[in-house]
Amino acid sequence: MQVPTLEELLEAGCHFGHQARRWHPKMKPYIYTVRGGVHIFDLVKTQIALKAAAEFVEDLGREGKTLLMVGTKRQAKAVIAEAAKAAGAFFVSERWLGGILTNWDEIKKRLNRLAEMKQKRETGEYAKYTKKENLLIDRDIAKMERFLGGLAGMEKLPDAMFFVDTHKEIAAVREAKLKGVVIVGMVDTNADPTGIDWVIPVNDDAVRSVKLVVEKIAEAYAAGRAKLKTQNAK
Repeated sequence: MQVPTLEELLEAGCHFGHQARRWHPKMKPYIYTVRGGVHIFDLVKTQIALKAAAEFVEDLGREGKTLLMVGTKRQAKAVIAEAAKAAGAFFVSERWLGGILTNWDEIKKRLNRLAEMKQKRETGEYAKYTKKENLLIDRDIAKMERFLGGLAGMEKLPDAMFFVDTHKEIAAVREAKLKGVVIVGMVDTNADPTGIDWVIPVNDDAVRSVKLVVEKIAEAYAAGRAKLKTQNAK
């Protein structure tokens, strides 16, 4: 599995952490130095960690297992949705709804309802309703699509989850830990890496850094799924 070179990581700003006064001590092993009051990541360690995480995710795809990618911050929304769709992964790019994992049965009911409503709209079953009623139906579908659309087709809890920012997505991370879901995460210098199975120590705020890591993880999952498809075709 090819990973970005040190130069590419540097150009994307992957080395910049947070202000030194905002750090989490458990991230010390991944920090190279402090520059201008800002922690700087050891990019050799970042590269090694990204390679290990990507290889795990590729194996996940090759074994036919599911991946849920989560990134709700402004810098991550678009790239998470686009990369996950292209890779065949599930995703959450808007607000994490509490209980997606811990109250999965209820979420599954909502997903089934969304699929049913979309099908009825496509087949013209709502044509018998008034214009106002159809407007309310469309709004209901749009709202569910916004928050749950990336989970369409997910029949059970994911086998693994990838997070752009484990600090911001702490509620989702806690749910993943409670349900025993493997966690792969971009962990900045201000976050606690405890319980993150595959820590990627990296800048999780810069757009280019986020894009680089998200696309590499998605690419790895897609590569694994492609290998599975080839094996099944034999």
